[in-house]
Parts: sequence; C-alpha cells; structure tokens
Amino acid sequence: MTPDEHRRVVEITVDQVAGRVPVVAGAGSNDTKKAVALSKEMRDAGATHLLHTSPMYNKPPQRGIIAHFNAIADATDLPVIVYNVPGRTGSNVEAHTTLALAEHGNITAVKEASGNLAQIAEIIRGKPRDFTVLSGDDGLTLAVMAEGGDGVISVTSNAAPRLAAKMCELFDDGDLEGARRVGHELSAWTSAAFVESNPIPVKAALAMMGKCENVVRLPLVPLAAAHNEMLRKALSAVGAL
Repeated sequence: MTPDEHRRVVEITVDQVAGRVPVVAGAGSNDTKKAVALSKEMRDAGATHLLHTSPMYNKPPQRGIIAHFNAIADATDLPVIVYNVPGRTGSNVEAHTTLALAEHGNITAVKEASGNLAQIAEIIRGKPRDFTVLSGDDGLTLAVMAEGGDGVISVTSNAAPRLAAKMCELFDDGDLEGARRVGHELSAWTSAAFVESNPIPVKAALAMMGKCENVVRLPLVPLAAAHNEMLRKALSAVGAL
C-alpha cells in the first residue's frame, strides 16, 4: 500500500470498530526514524497499539534490535507489540532480547512467529507478569497457550473468526479437550491458509466467500489455480462456504 492507503485502512478500521476492540496497526520498518514517524502517523489515525517487526534485510545484531525497539517505544505513547517473524525478516529476536525489551514500560507484548517452542517457553518463563505472549503461528496456538501464552494474532481467523476465538476461549476455560477438538476442526483451513505465502491464500479465500475481490499487488500474485479446490474444501470444513 501507499502511505496514504496505509493510513486510510487504519482510519476505516477505527471507524468500523467504534471503540469496541483495540486496533493494532502495523508500523514496522528497518529504518528506525521511519518506524518512529509511521508510529506517530498510526497514532494520529486512531490506532490503539502498534505492531513492529524486527528490522529486515540489514539484520542488526541483538543489541541493535533492542536499540531499535527502545527508540520506537520512547517516541510514542502507544503500547508496542514486538513481532518476531524470522522467516520474513531474516533475523530472530532471541528470547533474552525479547525479555530485555519487556522491561520497557511501553513494550507490552510479543507476537512470536519463530516456530521455536523452546524459545517461546523461555520468554514465557522469564517475562514480567503483565507482558503478553501471543502466538504468531496458527498451527502452534494451543502449544503456545499450553506453555502459558495468552492467545494468537491469527491468519485463519480472517475466514473463521468464531472458531479461532472459540478455541482460545475453551482453553482459557480449562476445557483442553474442547479446545483441541476445535483446533482439529480448523486444521485443514489452517494448512490451506499457508499453501502459498500469506496473504495470497487468505485473499483468495475471502474472494470465494464474497468478501472482496481476489486482487493482489506485485510481487504477490493470485493463488495458483491448482490450489483452489483444496481451499474450497477447507473453507467448507469450517463453515465459511
């Protein structure tokens, strides 16, 4: 999206939400000054929280990642969520780094998409009481919650929000068997949602559901036709079609 489109998406979301739930706006950049400026832009657009990835491509060392996030958190009054997604950024925010960032009063959560349960468990064991640990991988949500995590920032919920929420609610209520059952119900769609790079399959799914047009911008391309039938079956399995 262009900068103007980015802001407009957040403004529309804020308007539609009307204060009912928080609005977490992505504001990441591998240029710290730009990340700070974008954070302020998202605040002015009405966001309540900020989501920041670790810097991609230039891949600073862990002390650089700490300095990057601290500079952002010092420059805004909105709570900052650290987004650790090494598969996209090329750098891992190590457990000791996340725990160091958790000491900053304005860094309140991590979206952990490293896929490394041992690392996530280490963060959960060492974190401050009020620091939130969220799964960034739908397929690992229950495992992360079993370790003491707090939920998920979800891809699959774009097409099956009630089931994704129900799974977490059942776990929080102590019904592990029920949560596992819903997780199994979601599993085919969870796999289909990542058959190609996110958000390609989700955009195709929402188009099948009549929610939007299946249009993406280069370098993304529409879902390969070979996956369409599998996607339809997965959506049908969760009652989305």
